[in-house]
Amino acid sequence: MKADVAVLDYGSGNLRSVVRAVERGGASVVLTADFETAARADGLVVPGVGAYAECMRGLRAVQGDRIVGRRLAGARPVLGICVGMQAMFGQGIEHGMVSEGCAEWPGTVERLEADVIPHMGWNTVEAPTGSQMFAGIDDERFYFAHSYGVRAWELRAEPPFPSPQVTWTTYGPDRFVSAVENGPLWATQFHPEKSGDAGAALLRNWLGQL
Repeated sequence: MKADVAVLDYGSGNLRSVVRAVERGGASVVLTADFETAARADGLVVPGVGAYAECMRGLRAVQGDRIVGRRLAGARPVLGICVGMQAMFGQGIEHGMVSEGCAEWPGTVERLEADVIPHMGWNTVEAPTGSQMFAGIDDERFYFAHSYGVRAWELRAEPPFPSPQVTWTTYGPDRFVSAVENGPLWATQFHPEKSGDAGAALLRNWLGQL
């Protein structure tokens, strides 16, 4: 039986490509802003592109922060992608303005420190040993398109889940969090839906634990 996945529609772009990629992974997918539909699905994907503050406004407008909180309280899987990952952290700082995030993890989203911004294109990741997210993926190259990220994070356990497994990526002189898996909450700074075979394998890994 196919897993039932909701892709949260809160006004962010890039939604259709995410829907198609998850469908290719073998799931039944609905694009929705409905609270109960998103809360009850086997899995929820929270994508996002653009400015952090704008995405958080859109997310809160459809009660996305409450949906995520309810799902995680019941250990129901959530996958954040790009700004959808950034939204899971405590706050974002853009142009001197601080915006509050969903605060599922500690950490601040801030501008990358590199000669060329945005960080756009293919890059490698440094996945932790024993990662479920990257299981069976030999070529750990994924597609990125962002100017901001989480560049420092003091790891700690977030009850009732164990300490997060964190994947890092180096870009020029900088280093940032490129993926996290923490119980039912997984997230990627890169775009698995644009990352070819490796991205497709990662999505299948996520679907496999629904």
